[in-house]
This record gives sequence, C-alpha cells and structure tokens, in this order.
Amino acid sequence: MKLQNDKGRLEKVTGPHGKWYGDACAAAFAMELIGERWSLPIVRELMMGARRFTDIRASLPGLSAKTLTERLETLEGLGIVNRRKLAPPISAQVYDLSEWGRELEPVMQSLGRWAMRSALHDPQLPLTAVSLMLSMRTMLDQNAAEGLELWVAFEVSDEHYAARLRGGELSIHRAAERMPAPDLRFTAPSASDFLPVFYGKKTPQEAGGHMLIEGDPDLARRFIGLFSLPSKLPGICPAA
Repeated sequence: MKLQNDKGRLEKVTGPHGKWYGDACAAAFAMELIGERWSLPIVRELMMGARRFTDIRASLPGLSAKTLTERLETLEGLGIVNRRKLAPPISAQVYDLSEWGRELEPVMQSLGRWAMRSALHDPQLPLTAVSLMLSMRTMLDQNAAEGLELWVAFEVSDEHYAARLRGGELSIHRAAERMPAPDLRFTAPSASDFLPVFYGKKTPQEAGGHMLIEGDPDLARRFIGLFSLPSKLPGICPAA
C-alpha cells in the first residue's frame, strides 16, 4: 500500500505483518489486525482470563513456540493483548486481553453463529474448554433462559469453570478449584464430550457415558434445553 507523505511523495506502508489490503473498509482492517494465522485462536484462549505462555501453547498443540511468541508480540503491540507478572509468590508472566481486546467476544460470537451454518464445519475436530464455554455463551437461547437463575459448575478434565445464569445471560469465568455447591455440575474428560449432550440432546448414557451430571435431573434437562445450534444451509455439498 502507498500513501502520500507530507511532501507529496508516495511511500510504501506495511501493516502489522507486512500486508495491507489497501481498503478503507473497517471489516477489512479488522482482518489486518487479527486475521493472521493463529491470532484469533490465541485471542479466544484468553477470553476466560489471563494465561501463561505454556498454557496457551498446551491448548493449541498445532502452534509452535516461535509462532506463538511472534503472534503475542504482534497482538501486544496492537493493544489487543497485555503482558504482566503475577504478584509473589507466583511471579509468573501471563498474557491477558486488554479492555479493547475483550470487545472481540461479540464479534467472535457472530462469526461462530454464521460459520456454524456451513456444512463444511467439522465438530469432530479438537475442541478446547475455552471454546466450549464461549460456544455456550453464544448458543444460549436468551428468551428461554429468562426467569431462570442458577449457578453451574463445568469441569473439563482438570479445568474448572463457574457459570452464573441470570437475566437471560450466562457469565462464565475460570475457577482455581471446584465450586463447592452449585445448582448443577457437569463433568467430562474433554470438551468434545459435552457436544452430544448439549447440542445433540442425547442423554449422557446415549453419548457414551463420559459425562457426569450432578443436581436436580429436571433442572439439568431444562438447562441443557437452553442451547441449540443454528440450522445448516440447504443444498451445500461438504466436498465443495
């Protein structure tokens, strides 16, 4: 891309990763900021709170340490990610989203709802616990959830999440340990084990018996019923 300098001469201008679309459209500029490979999954993994470098890398096994370092540096330079040190006795360096970075959640929710309509989407691919939590916030039927208030614990392998359903909204945050007495508790070895129950509407037994549900069975069924996926587009061939 070339822009005129104060002397009227054309100078080449590069973006965060050396490429500009040369387009004034703000949506195109958004892709310049977060469209580089692995940038969006990194942002996603920070949506539930600060994480160490090793934690992000463990959640994204296809991402090399070199690329993760480069992407974090770029996102930090853009003001999307902050880097800080935790107070003693931990003293670990962590990465977190800036306030501006957190504004990406509704953007990612809209993208998720839109992309789920494609027959090319493969739900059998690996799914992180953070992806699962964000999907629940995205696919919640807010109208059906009105008037229902409860605390819910999600336990995915060794990760703990605390959720609060209130006013038709589901807030979720990462927890350091098990929630002592939630209204409902869902436990499973992997995030993928939640999908046939919450979105396929199978019982835990029908889904292979990997999930444990604690709490009132009727309340659990009502809560699970609040989540649904958008309909797929008709007549689209997955092999296209």
